[in-house]
Amino acid sequence: MPAALRVLSVLVLCAWAALAPQRLGAQAPAAAPEAESDQKLSRRAVIRFLTEGDYPPFNYLDEDNVLTGLNVDMARAVCLELAAACDIQVRPWSELIPALRRGEADALIASHAISQTMLKVVDVSDRYYHTPARFAGPRSASRLEITPEGLEGRKIAVAKGTAHEAYLRAFFSDSSIRAFETPELARDALITGAVDLLFDDGISLVFWLNGTASKGCCEFKGGPFGEPKYFGDGIGVVVGREDQQLKSLINAALKHIRTTGRYEELLLRYFPLRAF
Repeated sequence: MPAALRVLSVLVLCAWAALAPQRLGAQAPAAAPEAESDQKLSRRAVIRFLTEGDYPPFNYLDEDNVLTGLNVDMARAVCLELAAACDIQVRPWSELIPALRRGEADALIASHAISQTMLKVVDVSDRYYHTPARFAGPRSASRLEITPEGLEGRKIAVAKGTAHEAYLRAFFSDSSIRAFETPELARDALITGAVDLLFDDGISLVFWLNGTASKGCCEFKGGPFGEPKYFGDGIGVVVGREDQQLKSLINAALKHIRTTGRYEELLLRYFPLRAF
């Protein structure tokens, strides 16, 4: 290995070891065996990413037909951290995992929800965002304590048959839970004042609160709820099960992106109203 590459490998390894990835709701992976470290974390000249093109603001084609979005910028940030060229291509959603397994890409960055079924055929990096649940309420409402005790007796709208309804019934059982057939009906109930609060997916609520459909009525109340049992294990970069080298490199890059503040910059670009 050329001296320059050897130095780069050691630096990447040191960053990875010293800055063990911090997951939201997941443990950091064990360090690579010492004897394999230099080979395991040797650099990649290029990383071939696949994503999907119609899931704004995460991955989509803008008005100039340019691929953009949080996932796309995150892929580019990872490549920059690893001094690798970035090749990002668009495929239909249904073709992403099959293409990865055929070796037509190195990684997927398309907001795949992590599941045990998926982990039987692919692997995933440390999570770089979750899809939390959030409460929303009228801007004019007095300050509320967003706890089971603080919301006792309060009328809360939620979409029927969702993880959000299940969570409310498990932990906010002393509230008056009003289940509606659709999220839109639950949101309408909040606008009209039929309920005190709405409990829903935090990411979709960002766009509703910032859009015209909410009529400027409401804002987030309290912080995010991210229990994996109800709201999933989060979103990471999907890689092949056999490519632990790339997984380790991506984990190191994601950690450094967080510590340098770059992660916050990317989030604020696409989510000026924080969902996470």
